[in-house]
Amino acid sequence: MRVLWLCNICPPAVAVALGREYSVREGWITGALNRYLGADKAENAEGKMELGICFPADGELTGFGEETFVRALTGREDGPGRTLHLYGFGEDLRRPEKYEPALEERFAAILSDFKPDLVHIFGTEFPHALAMARSFGRPERILVSLQGMMGACADSYMADLPEWVQRRKTLRDVLRQDGLKQQQEKFRMRAEREKELLSSCRHVAGRTAFDRKESLRLNPGLRYHTLNETMRACFYEGKWKRERCKSWEIFISQGDYPLKGFHYLLEAMGPVLKEYPQACIKVAGNSILRHGTLKEKLKLSGYGKYLLERIRENGLDGKVTVLGSLSDVQMKEAYLQSHIFVCPSSLENSPNSLGEAMLLGVPCVASRTGGIPDMAEDGESALLFTKGKAEELAECILRIFRSDELAEHLSLQAARRARKNHDADANYAKLLSIYGEIMSGENGREAEGRAKA
Repeated sequence: MRVLWLCNICPPAVAVALGREYSVREGWITGALNRYLGADKAENAEGKMELGICFPADGELTGFGEETFVRALTGREDGPGRTLHLYGFGEDLRRPEKYEPALEERFAAILSDFKPDLVHIFGTEFPHALAMARSFGRPERILVSLQGMMGACADSYMADLPEWVQRRKTLRDVLRQDGLKQQQEKFRMRAEREKELLSSCRHVAGRTAFDRKESLRLNPGLRYHTLNETMRACFYEGKWKRERCKSWEIFISQGDYPLKGFHYLLEAMGPVLKEYPQACIKVAGNSILRHGTLKEKLKLSGYGKYLLERIRENGLDGKVTVLGSLSDVQMKEAYLQSHIFVCPSSLENSPNSLGEAMLLGVPCVASRTGGIPDMAEDGESALLFTKGKAEELAECILRIFRSDELAEHLSLQAARRARKNHDADANYAKLLSIYGEIMSGENGREAEGRAKA
């Protein structure tokens, strides 16, 4: 069985093998690939599975196509590995709303070279996903792994921002044609491609009631397969300890666009600071808050400007630190040193950040939205609040700050639940089972059948 993966980043293990820098996004790709690279041959569909990987690239790598030995990212230079068929393709990820017909030509060449029996597309949001489906032309042999559902993300994108904030544009927004309304429209364009993609395949893999409902709404004829994600290797080691964390420190993994709900957390901090004036926020990711120099002020986005206003009005000057882009090890350290991890998004399917935090046993607070209730049970493995309700978010944070007993309980239960959801061996076995089912053309109930009216 020859399986071709279409990824929306160059997987870190592949980038290392090619001597290139890599993105820390999409940890689930790393988790799945590491498990394949470390697996015994007997595990791979009767020992006969061959894997090819397509990845977006630039420069000379856009036409790359060779067999390369790739090692799993385990922290060991002599870690397990395999020879993979690697293919690069060019795509302007700065403009993911733009469809380039040239992608179909590149994919036709890749398909002709590798001759896959099955194509596995990771994500629906970028043009390459639809281009690959069109080029392959065998919907019964295409599996699409769902990430966020673009239509729902577009509807939730503004996250209750006032209309005047949605329409406000800074010089940066005008020059880049990237104001909040324009950003939302780009999500809507992605949603249109997502709909066409899911109409061009027969199989999807998801993990929540939310993505099942949304995908089957777009195409009731889909076969839906339940498949949990495997996280990056380092998050399976280490354990949060109350006595070792930094008291009253709140960590969030991203906050650079409205959907992630950073402004909800800023609004919630008023009541928190009244009771715990030492409380502070650490944010991973590129900073949209820098404004110290004239150059930084000129680069400030409309949403960044709004966040700065909320910081000042809520007495948070000096209490918000943006950490920049973090490696997996750095992210792990940020989780472990925090008192609480917060996921305040207006919509998520199954955020990797929440899964990583839970694996480490960090006490978590998350909005009750999308697929999050499938990841964590309220009051047991996390505290959930009504999305957008800053007062509920504040109370959840305060409950954990007030009670080390509650923090320890949430920590224990989060780790237990996450280790079951993100079990690498179980998830890998299920992936191979899905591949086998697709190849056999069986209509088993294991895939949860077709949608019911």
